[in-house]
Amino acid sequence: MKETVNHQQARLLLHNKFVVVLGDSIQRSVYKDLVVLLQKDRYLTLRQLKSKGEMSFELDCLVEGGCLDRMNNGTAYTEVRQYQSDHHLIRFYFVTRIFSRYMQSIIEDFRQGLKPDVVIVNSCVWDISRYNPKWVDDYKANLKRFFGELKSFLPEETLFVWNLTMPLGERIKGGFLVPEIEHKAPQLRYDVIEANFYGGTLADNYEMDVLDLHFQFRFSLQHRTKDGVHWNAIAHRRITALLLRHIAQAWGVMLTADEVPDQKSIYDCSTKFAAAVTSDSFREEFTSDSLSGAFLSFEDKREPMPHRHENAENFRPAVQPQQPRLRRRPQQKYYVPPRHGVDNVPPSSHFEPYEDYHQPPNHQFVMRNRHSRRHYAPYTHHKPDHPPAHGYHY
Repeated sequence: MKETVNHQQARLLLHNKFVVVLGDSIQRSVYKDLVVLLQKDRYLTLRQLKSKGEMSFELDCLVEGGCLDRMNNGTAYTEVRQYQSDHHLIRFYFVTRIFSRYMQSIIEDFRQGLKPDVVIVNSCVWDISRYNPKWVDDYKANLKRFFGELKSFLPEETLFVWNLTMPLGERIKGGFLVPEIEHKAPQLRYDVIEANFYGGTLADNYEMDVLDLHFQFRFSLQHRTKDGVHWNAIAHRRITALLLRHIAQAWGVMLTADEVPDQKSIYDCSTKFAAAVTSDSFREEFTSDSLSGAFLSFEDKREPMPHRHENAENFRPAVQPQQPRLRRRPQQKYYVPPRHGVDNVPPSSHFEPYEDYHQPPNHQFVMRNRHSRRHYAPYTHHKPDHPPAHGYHY
């Protein structure tokens, strides 16, 4: 795996940072993999990937919804999770629509309270399948309202990343696909491509960053599970790597090669995981709708299987890659996070300045200029007299 990140990289990069993840069950797994990586170099287990609404996951806590309320597959289901350590704060909100009364309450909490450093969002499959058969106009209008609301109060330093929806299978099943809409299943993978175009284009228009996961995983379908919607732990570690490298570039630092752990040990760990998930006990969880190639390979295979995706143009990036315009920081030679407690590690061995770093010519995401932001300890603020609607702990 050529885009590996490790626990040490993640911990230092997100030191004293508040990260918010918004979205569906795939975004929940994005949150979970990030929480795991901040604590140890391990993959998510199959049980962890499939669980939802549990009281605690890897030292996080369920704040609202989930098993504290009625578990269901309806559009009103909520789940708010939070992981907090001495130097990291990660929060997840399960949402089924990109703009709704519930989303407005979330936005209001941020407007009145602590502002996140990073916001990672995706909302698509539920939006285009569960609310309105003629979803296009509603989806575009809700995207505009959502982006406009965030733009109105988030500080310029906040990094907003819109994840494009990953490829769906030909035959899908999942919690969102209730019997009433099963007839939509064959068309959804094409609707997702159209929705990705609208989401990516509008995010770009509102000067948000876009990470095109549909493009990144178009030839890695061997990592998609048999339900045609979700992805395995190896895929989610790659998503985390893409996100962290995107964040590092946006903040003007480079994750250097010498901080990646021994590649043989990573390969051995990944091989053991692959052996486990392809054993008889787990075989039904993984898809047969895949492309040829090594199970652990993420190399782009430019030739799709002829009996699968006949229209190869469907898998072009929804937003055409652009050369990122990065702001250099000539007065700062190294990224130096505050060092307290367990984070007392020499940072210069982990980060290099961005001045002499030349970007590869083709980035599969859109990136904006960034405003410099001093590092701070955001969890020393006093609790407000009137706590927000979603009682969080800072």
